[in-house]
This record gives sequence, C-alpha cells and structure tokens, in this order.
Amino acid sequence: MHWFAVLALLVLTACGGSDPAGRDTKVLRVGHFPNVTHAHGVVAHHLSRAGRGWFEARLGPDVRIDWFVFNAGPSAMESLLAGSIDLTYVGPNPALNAHIRSGGEEVRVVAGATFGGAALVVRGDAGIARPEDFRGKKVATPQFGNTQDVVLRAWLLDHGYRITQTGGDVLVLPTHNPDQLALMARGKLDAAWTVEPWVSRLELEAGARVFLEEPDAVTTVLVASARFLARERELVRRFVQAHEELTAWLLAHPDEAQRMLREEILAETRSELPEALVARCWPRLHITSAVTREAFERFLEDAVRTGFLAQPFPLDRFVERP
Repeated sequence: MHWFAVLALLVLTACGGSDPAGRDTKVLRVGHFPNVTHAHGVVAHHLSRAGRGWFEARLGPDVRIDWFVFNAGPSAMESLLAGSIDLTYVGPNPALNAHIRSGGEEVRVVAGATFGGAALVVRGDAGIARPEDFRGKKVATPQFGNTQDVVLRAWLLDHGYRITQTGGDVLVLPTHNPDQLALMARGKLDAAWTVEPWVSRLELEAGARVFLEEPDAVTTVLVASARFLARERELVRRFVQAHEELTAWLLAHPDEAQRMLREEILAETRSELPEALVARCWPRLHITSAVTREAFERFLEDAVRTGFLAQPFPLDRFVERP
C-alpha cells in the first residue's frame, strides 16, 4: 500500500469512519481505570465488550465508543492533553494538576462519578489509636502527589506534624497498592491512605483497620478535553446525560453492577476480584453524577499547604456542565 494511502487510513481511523450500513460514524475516545471507584467506566466498557453498549445505545448508531484503560491519573491526563482521548474518568488531583499545567485551558470536569471509597487504614498491631500516635510511623500512599498522598500530608500537617517530601515527623512512603499489602502483612508498614478495593484487602489480608474515612471526599470525576467540549458540546451533553442514567442504574442494580465490574476487571487485568471483596467495597462508594467547584477547593488548598502547588489557581472554568 502506498504511503499516502496508509496515512489516509490512519486519519480515517482516528477521526471517524463508516459503519456497514454506509453511515458516517463519529468516534468518541473514553478512558477509565480498572478500579472499583471507576464503576461507571468499567461497567460501560463491559457492556460495550458484550455488544450491548450503554453509551452507544443512547448516542445513536452514528457514534462509536473506543475505550482506553489507564493505570494512573497522570498517564490519563497526558493522553487527554495530547488529544489522544476525548473524555476520561479520573481522580480529582490529576485533573486539577492538568488544569493548572495547561493554564486552565485544556481540562473541564463535566460530571461527578464517585465520592468516598478512600480511607486511612492502620495495621492492627501498630499501636495507633489517636492522631498523636503517628509520630515516627511509616505511612504509605499509592503515588507521590496523587490524591491520597496530598490529602494524607495535609491531614498530618493539620495534626501538628512537620512533614517534608523526604521525611519529617512521619515518613510518608509512596508505594504501589500491591506492595502496600505485602509490606503491611509483614509488619513493615504502619498505615496507608488508599482506595478500594485495597482498603478492604488491607483489612482482610493484612489485619488492618480503618482509622479515618471520608465518605464525602471526591474520588472520581468525568473530565473532558476543553477543545473537544468546545467542538462537540452537544455530543458531550448527551454523553453526560447517559452517564447520569448509568449512575441511576448502578444504584438500582448493585448486584448486577458488581458482577459486571468483576468480569470486566478480570478481562482488563487478568486478575480476579473475589465476589465477597467487591461486595465489601461497594457500600463505601457514593456513586453520583453531581459535582461542584467547591468540592475541589479543599484539594487546591491542600496542594498549596503541602508544597505541591506554589500558589492558588482560579477554578472558575474547571467545572463546566455541557
């Protein structure tokens, strides 16, 4: 095939195409993580894989959904900023970081997805009963600068601890979730601030207990590329409406939703989540499509106090309902 024919095929694949009936199709590229807290994306991806697409049924035959699976917020936001995806489910801190990095030009929160599902857990025999007991302890977070990392450092500051990025009164150790589980089970870690299903796994497999839970904290939101939103506002509006309908379905059908979530995570990761584990996680999640700018003000304040952000940044354009 001649090189310009190859180029034309690539452009057609990226921008759209035709279905077997000859209709022009519009491709909507959507990301999510293989996480319990990304239930909307995981369940919708499962339905697409089964040929019963939730969004496809509501957006019509001229729209095709291409799903992209990410393991961390920064990589999802890099793809959004690069124009490789149009929307994604993501945590609040990566979305905020990308918004600030782009000077407020490139990222828009168009809906909420999940509140709660995150907690500070402590090892059962670590001797931690009060905030004062964290002095000298080793506490893990999933990733340096991620949502739980920033929230933990701010919480420690609020309780009078001197915290630096490399030490202080409490040693904060950015540690991947599977490693948190292994270290705590061996007594090498005193506590962790993390998300489901790892909160429940630490309880069940490492003898940990929940010390602090924030059920009203934002865990996952739906964000859109600002450029895509400006170009395809009606399409994004319809997608958000379908997302709201999916929210209602998830709340009304928890057993079926959990089954789909387990099957899809297995397909994406080749790792099976036990039915009992997902059932234990589910009540900690507050699934909602609602979100306000005020929900992010605390994250912004925490990022400044902990040194991840030099000064406050205006959020007046960050949340935009299409």
